[in-house]
Amino acid sequence: MRGLMMDRPLMISHIIKYAEATFPDQEIVSRTAEGLLHRYTYRDAARRSRQLANVLRSLDVKMGDRIATVAWNTYRHFEIYYATSGIGAICHTINPRLPVDQFAYIINHAEDRYVFLDVTFVPLLEKLQGQLKGVEGYIVMTDAEHMPQTSLPNVYCYEELLQDQSDEFEWPEFDEYTASSLCYTSGTTGNPKGALYSHRSTLLHAFSVLTTPGMNLSEESALLPVVPMFHVNAWGVPYFGPMVGAKIVFPGPKLDGESLATLINDEGVTEAWGVPTVWLGLLGYMRKTGQKFKALKRVLIGGSAAPGAMITEFERDYGVQAVQGWGMTEMSPVGTVSFLRPKDRSLPPEKQLEIKVKQGRALFGVEMKIVDENGNRLPHDGKAFGELLVRGPAITCGYYRNPEANTSAFDAEGWFRTGDVARIDPDGYMEIVDRTKDVIKSGGEWISSIDLENEAVGHPEIAEAAVIGVPHPKWGERPLLVVVREQGSNLDKQGVLDFLRGRIASWWMPDDVVFVDELPHSATGKLQKVKLREQFKDYKLPTVEEV
Repeated sequence: MRGLMMDRPLMISHIIKYAEATFPDQEIVSRTAEGLLHRYTYRDAARRSRQLANVLRSLDVKMGDRIATVAWNTYRHFEIYYATSGIGAICHTINPRLPVDQFAYIINHAEDRYVFLDVTFVPLLEKLQGQLKGVEGYIVMTDAEHMPQTSLPNVYCYEELLQDQSDEFEWPEFDEYTASSLCYTSGTTGNPKGALYSHRSTLLHAFSVLTTPGMNLSEESALLPVVPMFHVNAWGVPYFGPMVGAKIVFPGPKLDGESLATLINDEGVTEAWGVPTVWLGLLGYMRKTGQKFKALKRVLIGGSAAPGAMITEFERDYGVQAVQGWGMTEMSPVGTVSFLRPKDRSLPPEKQLEIKVKQGRALFGVEMKIVDENGNRLPHDGKAFGELLVRGPAITCGYYRNPEANTSAFDAEGWFRTGDVARIDPDGYMEIVDRTKDVIKSGGEWISSIDLENEAVGHPEIAEAAVIGVPHPKWGERPLLVVVREQGSNLDKQGVLDFLRGRIASWWMPDDVVFVDELPHSATGKLQKVKLREQFKDYKLPTVEEV
């Protein structure tokens, strides 16, 4: 027997309609690619999104067509999110920091018809235009005053297109399983793979984030998504922000510590979302200048593991709650958030920190399991660790136009293989031990490169650290610690090893420490250990000579 409820689809367009009706005067503030500060309201954003929908229709964009964006976090990008998916097309956000060959591959693989781009990226698209087979036109996201000279064919000015269109548009309704947006993985090995989100999955993911204990977002919140809109929908901020009527502050292209600090304090930002490298820059600036945050209450840290030292500095020195999150492109992307349970808030600070550095508990709708090498389930006892698998209504069931990748991405029960090695404790806190490809197997035992890195960056003179396994004739692999010193530091190998002694198991102690000026990062800010392993592929550990 079916329930007697209205059958209304979950549509992304419903979000902007709701925000316009319920929070019409709430602000959206943007730094633009032109260097200006722009502010308007949800009412304005909804009106312009309807105008853009009419633009797309005038360009003969149809249901299912892929429309690419190469853009920073700005109000215009926000409008494209809603106008494109709102008419049933697919908003395909592209990371401009990807290698050129991957960039061209993504556009061609998706078969994008039009590309929206910020003025910043016009030279990039000019270089690639001969390789982009199906692109019919380019819309530069600026006004007539800032429109650049370009060799791109069939080029349009965003604001000129909008001004000729009516702001009257009736958002169509269709199956909620209709594709809404497309995002490709960073492609650290092989070509990037596309995760194709639906209207249903996007709204369910947004609802799940808002139900997360401790998130407490509302009309009084001011959200700063430093995490880019060109990657996994800015972790959902452009969707769940309007759902609660929060002020949204878009940072544009300026992501340095000074620019972010100024924006945070000038606009009364209460919540900020970004990767550890961003927060390292912000903390460095605040330390240098002696400034404090005026309204900032919380930062959500994702993309890679947040070191305990970063969490402690935010909370101890600035009164800002630092919360770890974890997820994947294939998961829409947020999967877990590490808020303390009420019973854990009375623990001593050091015990609280042990929990905070974990990746956290699952959002509603995310199921997790860990398995051994044979696929057998392991207990959630906080001790056993194995490969992490997930399933849920906002998690991919297959890659876009890539059946080959699907063969190894799921187990026999249809659970998605994350590629992470994790443990889960009885309270549901999940902790990433390593990537399956990064875990170091030494003498038949596993060494967590992440745990070792987190201990290393606890040293006040270490800005960043990475651990990779290096071949060893006796042990198979041994850890090599690669370190970036804080500016002005003269820290040496012995100083690092002395710091680690007693903090880690003796057999985890790195066999060598190497100092570098910087570590390789992906286009999304993640540490690229593939490149690091390539860089040190011929490295000979000093302990080899002892064998």
